[in-house]
Amino acid sequence: MLILLRLFFRLISNPITEVSKVTLTPAIAQYWESYLQDHPEAAENFDSAWAFGDNPRLADELLELVLAGIKTGTAQNYELNEARGTPLPFAGGLSVLLDSTGQPRGIIETTKVEIVPFADVTAEFAYSEGEDDRSLESWRYNHEVFFTRELEGEGKPFDPGMRVICETFRLVHINKEL
Repeated sequence: MLILLRLFFRLISNPITEVSKVTLTPAIAQYWESYLQDHPEAAENFDSAWAFGDNPRLADELLELVLAGIKTGTAQNYELNEARGTPLPFAGGLSVLLDSTGQPRGIIETTKVEIVPFADVTAEFAYSEGEDDRSLESWRYNHEVFFTRELEGEGKPFDPGMRVICETFRLVHINKEL
């Protein structure tokens, strides 16, 4: 599903000190700093901290699919992403995944980013999302519902030609302290 509660920030100059300059909850900053102690090379690849979906139930359900190793992909509406001025995810980028309460639960590494029309999303990508029966038909139905809901909030209609950011990722760390 779309990444809605995404708190984007790119770290350019001094990644380790830049984290503290970004408005993060203490829990997110502490979790990221703890991860960097074991993986200092990761500092330059920090992308964002975010939760899935547009409501608490969806955020937690999709997060659990990631933590179980089932979900390895997510999709966003490109035009809304651009209109909000949100940077695109990037291959090699590391993101802190949050639960519905904003607690950091894990870290993923983006492995691939493609921008394709909604109608051209592949069955392989739909399967990677790990949702429902993992079929392309189910993906299209559920994402049309989701994107329609999101677009209505912006006063725009759903368009099957809309561009979708298809992000593929791998789970690199689980926060075992929660």
